Amino acid sequence: MESFIQVRRDLHKIPEVGYQEFKTQQYLLNFIEKLPQDHLSIKKWETGIFVLVRGKGNSPRTLAYRTDIDGLPITEQTGLPFTSEHQGFMHACGHDFHMSIALGVLSTVANEPLHDNILFIFQPAEEGPGGAERMLHSQEMKEWMPDEIMGLHIAPEYQAGEIAVKKGLLFANTSELKITLTGKGGHAAYPHKTKDMIVAGAHLITQLQSIVSRSIDPLNSAVVTVGKLEAGTIGNIIAETAELNGTMRSLDPDVMETLKTRVKAICDGIALAFDCEVRVEFNQPYYMVYNDHQLTEDFMTFAENHQGIKCIECEKAMTGEDFGYFLKEIPGFMFWLGVGSEYGLHHSKLNPDEQAIEPAISFITDYLRSKNAVTKQ
Repeated sequence: MESFIQVRRDLHKIPEVGYQEFKTQQYLLNFIEKLPQDHLSIKKWETGIFVLVRGKGNSPRTLAYRTDIDGLPITEQTGLPFTSEHQGFMHACGHDFHMSIALGVLSTVANEPLHDNILFIFQPAEEGPGGAERMLHSQEMKEWMPDEIMGLHIAPEYQAGEIAVKKGLLFANTSELKITLTGKGGHAAYPHKTKDMIVAGAHLITQLQSIVSRSIDPLNSAVVTVGKLEAGTIGNIIAETAELNGTMRSLDPDVMETLKTRVKAICDGIALAFDCEVRVEFNQPYYMVYNDHQLTEDFMTFAENHQGIKCIECEKAMTGEDFGYFLKEIPGFMFWLGVGSEYGLHHSKLNPDEQAIEPAISFITDYLRSKNAVTKQ
């Protein structure tokens, strides 16, 4: 399995953001084209790839395994010898791990086809602007629509050899938030002749914090976070514009609609109070990851009896993952894969334990075999 650690390192060097994964796609294609082709069909979609391994049992059933392939606009600070060669970009969410594991499973299945068809989905743009929903509704996907689907996400808080999963809701509904305020700039000595967007933005941020505490049932869960504020140039000029960027998360789709309604209402109030223009954008909406109960229970039972794997029943999280769009249409599940890192997801020093790769490949391959019988020659 050393080769798949090297695959991970190769991919780690070339992180690319959504729909710009050109080098990544070519690397994947070069790898896949070296596999036995007797049972393989390959289709490109945007910067992603579909690979169908046709079963040897003439089965009408297709099982799907999905991996995401994009990186993040983060400057790496790991100091690793295989650090990112793309300045300002990093695989800080573990998609290099996801791809290497998927290629490992694909390699085994390509060499030893199962009874059922296995569809491998290499999906671009998970981190944005969102590839799952578009890929789900693509013509290529419609032609090879699977009966079940599964995927994983690395988890730095769990150790290598551990997986974590739960039936039902695993990850939240999410939506990115962008609010642009436009007023009138001017000299700091004449504030009465201006419309100060730093003041308006400060009031807006404070009011947004009231949404969860005063508009959402305390028995529900929601998050409204403003993580970025840009305004002004120097200290003696009143800012004409301000831009807020944030994220919203909920465990219920209806709650997400309430969050959006309240954000719009508060922005309308700010526009009136500060005599300015306020524009609201909700971007990258991701549907919740909801694991099929029976399939997840069967998977957990398999994992609990698999040597070298410790299966943990976890709690739901406010994490966002566009894999939820696949699960909205196709029965399946996602699980956490432990990789034991001091630093968490989306951190510039994330350094997952590569010893998680080999057991993950073996475990997932064995799971697929357990749902099939490898056709005898």
